[in-house]
Amino acid sequence: MTLRARDLLARRGNPLELESLTGETGLDRTLPDTDISSPGLVLAGYTGRFVPDRLHVLGETEISYLGSLTDEARRASLITFLSFDLPCVFITKGQSPPEPLLTVARERGIPVLRTRLKTAEFYRQIKPLLESAYAPRTTLHGSLADVYGVGLLFTGRSGIGKSECVLDLVERGHRLVADDVVIATRRGNGILIGHGHELAGHHMEIRGVGLIDIPALFGIRAVRQQKRIEVVVHLGEWNETQDPERTGLTRQEITILDVKVPKMVVPLNPGKNLTVISEVVAMNHLLRVSGVDSAAAFNDRLIRKMKEKRGLREYLEEDYE
Repeated sequence: MTLRARDLLARRGNPLELESLTGETGLDRTLPDTDISSPGLVLAGYTGRFVPDRLHVLGETEISYLGSLTDEARRASLITFLSFDLPCVFITKGQSPPEPLLTVARERGIPVLRTRLKTAEFYRQIKPLLESAYAPRTTLHGSLADVYGVGLLFTGRSGIGKSECVLDLVERGHRLVADDVVIATRRGNGILIGHGHELAGHHMEIRGVGLIDIPALFGIRAVRQQKRIEVVVHLGEWNETQDPERTGLTRQEITILDVKVPKMVVPLNPGKNLTVISEVVAMNHLLRVSGVDSAAAFNDRLIRKMKEKRGLREYLEEDYE
């Protein structure tokens, strides 16, 4: 995914409060990823450690420094700064650009945008935006639902019943995030955020019925725009030759965008209440996150009881009276 200066200006509501001081100049330039900083010592003429391929912010300190220079020194400083192929320059706090910044920027095709936000607030607002735009992402085949606040991603072969399961969960008061196509984005080092395709919206395909509009049928509370993917629930065919997990002590994981996510394999057979199982998976995950592992606690209790009985048996075996 690429991001342009024009895209920042066109964002809904203009959260960065931006305006272009150089008109259409350079607005279609591709912006780099999350690197954004002040120019630093390049304004004083030192270019040895300068990194041009990032977004550059002129805050109150930089503008004040340029204003303290003579006209000739300021012009030389700005020409040196803008001689590099800069993606974009921002001026914060609604400050007036020093001469001849705009003239040289137009000649070089470099866009100059101004925001009314203070420098610290501008950094705070734009960094998550850049991280979101350039975050690693992939497309998954499955259905994503919010069950008791836990993001369950249902996977399995086409037609196995993923959508029907999520539809039943929605009817029980849970929320649909995406059906059939889930776009997963990695945030930070270990967080996966899933959302649906903008064209699909919150529609679902139910075989034999067709496309249904979930917000129209169940209300806006039945959907949400995005959710963290916390557990993958894989729906598989029942196979008597395979031994499914019985205790929960052995845990499977799946790696998505280098993030390990717990995976539950649920074999399907006639009469299985998949909806209740999904709710239990979500609640059990909440217990584990809070530090309660039911399977491990039961196993420890069982082992402790066996040791106690073995000790009693050994004691009685040594009683020869």
